[in-house]
Amino acid sequence: MKSYYSLWDIAVLALLLEDAMHPYQMQRLLHERHKDDILVLKRGSLYHAINRLAKEGLIAAAGNEREGRRPERTMYRITPQGRRELTRVLRQKIAVPQRETPEFMGALSFLVFLDREDALKRLEERSERLGEETKTIAAGLKAAGEWVERINLIESEYLLAMRKAELKWVNALLEELRTGALNWDLQKIFHRARTAKKTASRMPEK
Repeated sequence: MKSYYSLWDIAVLALLLEDAMHPYQMQRLLHERHKDDILVLKRGSLYHAINRLAKEGLIAAAGNEREGRRPERTMYRITPQGRRELTRVLRQKIAVPQRETPEFMGALSFLVFLDREDALKRLEERSERLGEETKTIAAGLKAAGEWVERINLIESEYLLAMRKAELKWVNALLEELRTGALNWDLQKIFHRARTAKKTASRMPEK
């Protein structure tokens, strides 16, 4: 078995745990259940996951289904091996923190290459978008909570909490930039780096 499974793999296995279904049903249910908060709902990604899981023997074809004049669609079911693997992978992913580097965190490591005014403007844009996103997620949670149980929305709750925390941190950073508490001069940084390099090159080797 693979040591790593994507969220797409987990999503497919979880859906087939409910019942046998074809890819179109899977995509529709993922959208209806707001899984597009965590998955980019692209047809190719779904089919890639289905092919990977079928190759691993975690799912299997379960006949074909035709709706009206539409072409036949292959139905899939989860295998006993797939059930066991879904449980194992979920336990591991829930229990063990992963060292992941979000793109924003990576970009922040290069923030020094923007001047303070430019960085301030871009972070203000991010703050505005984060504020809009938190409102959208909160509204979606409220609406969905009227017809599905909270456990089905728990990942959206987490996403909302993370967005709120990020918004709070970004706003605090913005305040430091506005007051001048945080500032930098890239040329001075380059100069110090070159000076340190020259000093190190003159030091005798041990």
